[in-house]
Order: sequence, then C-alpha cells, then structure tokens
Amino acid sequence: METPAIDARSVTLTFQTADGPVNALQDVTLSVGKGDFVSFIGPSGCGKTTLLRVIADLETPTGGEVRVNGMTPEAARRARAYGYVFQAAGLYPWRTIEKNVKLPLEIMGYDRAERDHRAREALKLVDLEGFEKKYPWQLSGGMQQRASIARALAFDADILLMDEPFGALDEIVRDRLNEELLDLWARTAKTIAFVTHSITEAVFLSTKIVVMSPRPGRVTDVIDSPLPKERSLAIRDSPEFVEIAWRIRQGLRA
Repeated sequence: METPAIDARSVTLTFQTADGPVNALQDVTLSVGKGDFVSFIGPSGCGKTTLLRVIADLETPTGGEVRVNGMTPEAARRARAYGYVFQAAGLYPWRTIEKNVKLPLEIMGYDRAERDHRAREALKLVDLEGFEKKYPWQLSGGMQQRASIARALAFDADILLMDEPFGALDEIVRDRLNEELLDLWARTAKTIAFVTHSITEAVFLSTKIVVMSPRPGRVTDVIDSPLPKERSLAIRDSPEFVEIAWRIRQGLRA
C-alpha cells in the first residue's frame, strides 16, 4: 500500500492564551494520497490554516500525530518535502522576480548554475517567462501570486501547501489562476493541499474536499469528487458540480 502524502491521526491543537485555552483543532483524522488535490473549506477561525501549519511544522499539535511522506513534519521540512504558498505573495520588493524565486535555493546552498536552471523552469511553469528582471511592484497581484508559486516550486518538492493564495484577487483573475493551477497540477503531478473560503473554488479545483466545523476545528465531511481531472470553467454549470456545492453548503450550515 502506498504511503500517503499526508496522514493525520486524531490531531488536536490547543493554544494557551492570556484569556485561557483555545481549542483550534480537535481529533482531526485525514489521509491525502500522493497526487491528490485536496481543498480545506470552513468558516473563518475553523482551523484550516492551523492544520496546514501543523503539516508544515510551523505549529506543533498537542495531541495525535501527523506524517508527511511517511515522516514527521519536522523531518519532512528538513527533507524539503513541501513548498508553502501564503495568502500574501510575500515577495521582497528590492529583489527581481527571478531573484525572489532563487531565494530559497540560495538558502539551501544550490550553486549558481542550478539556481539559474531551477528558477527558469519554475517561472516557465507559471507562465512568467520574460518577467525575470521585473520587480514585484511592476506586476499585477495575480502575477505576484504566480511568482510566489514559482518560488515554492523551485526546489521541486513533492507537496504544495497553499493557504488561500487567491483570496484577495478579483473573481476574473481568480478564475484564470484556478485554471492555470489545475494545468500546473496536471503537468507536475504534485500533491496539493489548498485552503479556501470559496465553495466554487474548492469544487472546481479538487479531487477531495474536506469540510471543517467552527472552532474547535473538526472534519465534518470528506467529499471525493466525481468530476474528471481535466476541467474547464464550464463544468461549474454541470449537475455534478452543483450537487457537490450543495453538499458543502449543507455541511457548513450544519
């Protein structure tokens, strides 16, 4: 049996605050197969981002365990098993797009030739060829997020963790980037874990949708999508799409 890309077992996380304990996650059990595109959806404060941060070894659970490619999150981080894309692009304004993409490669100690090659390939994947020498402020918000994705892809990690990367963009740009992300996923066969507040986005992108409850964050439903992996925006009008979206809405209302 193939080792899951992400395997969470009874994960609980309680933060200690000045006002008392805050239960962010409670008994979260979930398995994500290699090559899956999994979206996490739920109301604000339900623990979606916290769960992503636990997977990324940015938070430590107070109960249960997580394995990433069969390793602890810490070991997976050290093995560079994943790239992380944040809500904001987080590009350094004094570095060109190319140099922003190269930054993690510099930190990891890749030589100049390898950095050049990897940055070039990553920018090609997100359709930013020709923008290498531009600065972040010279690019649109959508292009900045594509550069952020390129930076996460540059060291060729198996898993891409994405924390609501398109949430601040307008609907037209978001639709285009959703299509581009699906195309990128198809070409790279990465495992993608994607946090979103948008039901439409979750259904359109995912092979699996994880619905979470208000705090403490619990998994209330896991939907395996029957939609084909190759999709266009037109699929949003299909009965299957509408049915999945309805099931998510019912789950969120409950």
